[in-house]
Amino acid sequence: MAQANNDLDKPLERRGLLFVLSSPSGAGKSTLARKLLAAHNAISLSVSVTTRPPRPGEVDGEDYHFVDTPTFKRMVADGEFLEWAHVFGHRYGTPRAAVEAMLENGKDVLFDIDWQGTQQLFQEAGSDVVRVFILPPSIAELERRLRARGTDSDEVIEDRMARARAEIGHWDGYDYVLVNDDIDACFAKVEDILSAERLKRMRQKGLIGFARELMKDPQIRPS
Repeated sequence: MAQANNDLDKPLERRGLLFVLSSPSGAGKSTLARKLLAAHNAISLSVSVTTRPPRPGEVDGEDYHFVDTPTFKRMVADGEFLEWAHVFGHRYGTPRAAVEAMLENGKDVLFDIDWQGTQQLFQEAGSDVVRVFILPPSIAELERRLRARGTDSDEVIEDRMARARAEIGHWDGYDYVLVNDDIDACFAKVEDILSAERLKRMRQKGLIGFARELMKDPQIRPS
């Protein structure tokens, strides 16, 4: 009677991934990120370190890790960030240790960052990174969405539009590029990408040993 190999009965563990969503302001990445976090328990938003002061209702350690500028600069010098950037007068960075621990434990980390942060992250983490860029259906629609918010002056909107054109120029630095002309359809594609990337061979822990066990001749022992 063949003796059961308990190792073959165990589900394969996998390494987590770093899932990046980037887009110009108004193209929908924040909405897609919220939908992804609500629909999938195995992915968490990266909690950045920032020198920006807390806004009303924000909680240290949940929304951001709030630090002063000297502390942030020391963390940069000590190599404690996977990526960091200076945006609108404040510094933002992704803490290396927390993210690497999540990857090893099979947890996925969601990043809502721009092309520069994505580039840094890819340089540091390579094959762990999945890069998705979200495009608007048109520049006119992007401007309409920004104006529909009703929160920005004409001057701010003009600045955002100029920045958007510059950001769109970096679309070819991403693994996937989606056009968000319908939020639900675009979200379905984002989920498809996440599911496929989770199944990639390189992320399956113990797969080599598992396959080798399957190829062995059965051990026949008398009952």
